Amino acid sequence: MLETSTRLLRLLSLLQTHREWSGTDLADRLGVTERTIRRDVEKVRALGYVVKAQPGSGQGYRLAAGGSLPPLLLEGDEAVAIAVGLRGVTLSGVTGMEETAVQALIKLEQVMPDRLKRRIDTLRGAIVPMADQGPSVDVDVLVAVAAAVRDRETLRADYRDFRGARSTRRLQPQGIVHSQRLWYLVAWDVDRADWRTFRMDRLEPRIPSGPRFPPREPPASDLSQYVSRGISIAPYRYRCRITIHAPAQVVAERIGPSIGVITAIDDQTCELVAGSESLDQMALYIGLLGHEMAVHEPPELAAHLARTADRFNRAAGGR
Repeated sequence: MLETSTRLLRLLSLLQTHREWSGTDLADRLGVTERTIRRDVEKVRALGYVVKAQPGSGQGYRLAAGGSLPPLLLEGDEAVAIAVGLRGVTLSGVTGMEETAVQALIKLEQVMPDRLKRRIDTLRGAIVPMADQGPSVDVDVLVAVAAAVRDRETLRADYRDFRGARSTRRLQPQGIVHSQRLWYLVAWDVDRADWRTFRMDRLEPRIPSGPRFPPREPPASDLSQYVSRGISIAPYRYRCRITIHAPAQVVAERIGPSIGVITAIDDQTCELVAGSESLDQMALYIGLLGHEMAVHEPPELAAHLARTADRFNRAAGGR
């Protein structure tokens, strides 16, 4: 059995990761009785946390905002991420920090009093970031969607597609994928009864969220690869599959996830699957790699490369 001080820290950590815990689940996680959980909850309240309890046999506990900000259980990287996040959590200038910053902000939103929220909003409004290229996601949108993913709450949102057409969606969010400056939401579209990928800079959540939904089998075990395939292959006229005689890691340095999906075949060979509206554009991408390769599909790309090679050969004085 855990010592009391260690158990309280574990209890706080658990309360911060879910919207609500039953007394039975907490007791099982900590290896104690439900009576001990009730005593520990009172100790947590004495530290300044507001813990709401649902009475009855299925008693549930959840953290709520209070009049002051109590000590938070933050990992070291989360504490650093907060400082960075106050200057613009959605900026990707610090590699690997974006997802951590979102998780830390969710914890803060859960227990932060209104007066501190107002101070942070004031700080955020006073900071003027240096102009940068590409779309950005408002931090409030990112936090709202991340919370809906965590709590499995139906997300009602207005969405603008790449043509500018607007629609209202009911979404059951599965996960968020970040690629370079772009953020994507993978969600089950209730009205279309299918999985969809949404650019989050085009998404405007409607608050409050809708009802909770039961867990659903995700569209793929690797959501990042699922999104990469969706944005780099599906929308385009040509689907290209090419074997490249170079390590996957080397090719990935030149071909980003928004261009194509790279799969290692062995240590020195990989497969690239990509989409394109233009055979010239695809020829340019793979030609600049500087590696031997074999084009498997489409046949139009192989024929186009042959014609291009003949033209280059003639330009170089060949026969």
